[in-house]
Amino acid sequence: MRPISFEFYPPKNDEQRAQLDRTAARLKAYRPEYVSCTFGAGGSTLSYTGDTVRGLIEDHGFDAAPHLSCVGGTRAEIAALLQRYREAGCRRIVALRGDLPSGMGQPGEFRYAADLVAFIRAEHGDHFHIEVACYPETHPQAEDALADLRHFKSKVDAGANGAITQYFYNADAYFRFVDEARAAGVDVPIVPGIMPISNFTQLKRFSEACGAEIPRWLAKRLAAHGDDVESVRKLAAEVVAGLCRRLLEGGAPSLHFYTLNMARPTVAILDLMD
Repeated sequence: MRPISFEFYPPKNDEQRAQLDRTAARLKAYRPEYVSCTFGAGGSTLSYTGDTVRGLIEDHGFDAAPHLSCVGGTRAEIAALLQRYREAGCRRIVALRGDLPSGMGQPGEFRYAADLVAFIRAEHGDHFHIEVACYPETHPQAEDALADLRHFKSKVDAGANGAITQYFYNADAYFRFVDEARAAGVDVPIVPGIMPISNFTQLKRFSEACGAEIPRWLAKRLAAHGDDVESVRKLAAEVVAGLCRRLLEGGAPSLHFYTLNMARPTVAILDLMD
């Protein structure tokens, strides 16, 4: 199997910390290339991100990559944060623009993720392997698909080593996007982001916010199972495992799983892929 990686979010209380520890311990058996750790909207959990990253490195032995956002940070603050991550042993960063919630805080000194990538390179040379985001179904705030592709290329030109996509359930959207990126001169690995399905209502909410499309056939099949949680989980695992197999067979370099700090949905997919 190709390399895989997992995304976690920083827990805010003891119960969530215990949940993450259980999930990390279980997923470690699948030998991920690395794991990443998010921050909250507007950097609201940024103080938790550093603690979580240290725990993932020291307690679980992962190569851990913190997410770093342009939002709400000055150049000095981001420089200090990068130095702390470097001292903690991080060799990877996921560099994102981030979104500022309505009515909350102020934008940071970097307007775009490409500016953040360039700053990391200027401050730390090649120390960090930098991943950026990309959107096979187009970023919801992009003017159009070509403008979105130009923004992606600017991040790579600034020094990104690779990209992780927004999740999707249409493999053709990924393959088409990769072809277009290659034609535009983007040559870094483009890793599909994989979202396991455990709660359809939650998935619909996420998808409306981030612009990811849930195919009509999939929505209808999931809805047909109603409140039968086990049937929904079984169908979801089979569908997403099939998506993963097709992506890998089509040349995807690896897979990045958005775990939502739960092991079971991701494990169900990985076990079906063996």
